[in-house]
Amino acid sequence: MSVDVLLQFIEQYGYLAIFFLLWLGIVGLPVPDELVVATGGLVAALGYLNPYYAFLAGYFGVVSGLSIGFFLGRWVGPPMLTRLAKKKKLGPYIDRSTALIQKYGTFSLFISYLLPVVRHLVPYVVAIGGMTFRKYALYSYTTGLVWALAFYFLGYFFGNHADHIIAVSRHYGFITLGVVIALIICVIIFRYCCIKKRAKKAREGDQK
Repeated sequence: MSVDVLLQFIEQYGYLAIFFLLWLGIVGLPVPDELVVATGGLVAALGYLNPYYAFLAGYFGVVSGLSIGFFLGRWVGPPMLTRLAKKKKLGPYIDRSTALIQKYGTFSLFISYLLPVVRHLVPYVVAIGGMTFRKYALYSYTTGLVWALAFYFLGYFFGNHADHIIAVSRHYGFITLGVVIALIICVIIFRYCCIKKRAKKAREGDQK
């Protein structure tokens, strides 16, 4: 799904579209979570939605969807994981999620946000492994906040180029995401300096 299609959908249904597209990511909708969050930023930049509410809709959509995965792991347990592992499309991702947790432990919650599909399976697997929800929420929700902010501002500042940047980030992970975050910080600082400079000139003009 392209940015243009998502843009029309979100323009029509607003905050609910952002929330449910991300919340339903747990069932495997063919829409990249990153692109939905970025499009929410783009719609906010165009003035169709309130910037704060658009971000919150995206953030709560992401963490609520991932939380469902955690509780499914707690309630349903290994039998469901065994059934999913038999599917050709999901089997490799489950193996990858399990290997990630075995290698990095709790830190896998951070890494999984950069890995499509894996990010939805890791909460399920860590819940089966006995991780408490309090610990899961502490690490996952904090990482989710940083992740959502990065892609929201990506859409807010870079608009229709967001889908190309996201496609690259899926191949190069941390490196590209780090570059994106650095660019966004630079843009924010630049805009802040411009605002301060204009405000200073306005004050000087009033004094004259």
